[in-house]
Amino acid sequence: MNELLNKLPFLPADKSLPSLLAWGRGEMKKSRFKIWLRAFLLIQFSAIFGVYFFRDIAAGHFHWEWVGLIYLLCFPLGMWMSRIVPMRADTETRAVLLSMDVVYLILIWLLVIAKLVAAMFPDWVFLADICMVVILGIMSGRLGGICLRVRQLKVAAGFVAR
Repeated sequence: MNELLNKLPFLPADKSLPSLLAWGRGEMKKSRFKIWLRAFLLIQFSAIFGVYFFRDIAAGHFHWEWVGLIYLLCFPLGMWMSRIVPMRADTETRAVLLSMDVVYLILIWLLVIAKLVAAMFPDWVFLADICMVVILGIMSGRLGGICLRVRQLKVAAGFVAR
C-alpha cells in the first residue's frame, strides 16, 4: 500500500495517517475559492427563498416589512460571526487562507431543518419564513464580514496596496 501511495506525487511527503487525514480535509483554502463558494450558496438560497417569500406574502402569511426588519437584525450577527472564521495570510502563495467554522455550519443546518419542519405545518408558515430571512441575513452578513477581513489581511501582509 505504501508503494502505491508513494507513486502519487500530489500527496504529502509524510504518508502518515494524521498527515493524510489533514491533507484530505483540506483545512485551509484560498479565500477567493471560499468567497465565491459562499457567494454562490447565498445566491442559490436567495433565489429559492425568494420564491417562497413571494408565495407567502401573496397569500398574506408574511410581509415584506418583516423580511426587511428581520434581515437588518440578522445581518450584524453574520458580520460578527465572520470574526470567528479561521483565516491567515500565507506569504508563500500570496493569498489569504481560510477554513470552515463549525459554529456557522451547525447554526445554518439547524435553521434549515427548523425551516423544513415549520413548512410542514400550515400554521407555522410564518416561522419558516422567519428562518429563511435569518439564514439570508446571517449568510450575507458573514460573507460581507469575511470579504472585509480578507481585504484587511491582504493589506496587512502587503499582498495589495491600500
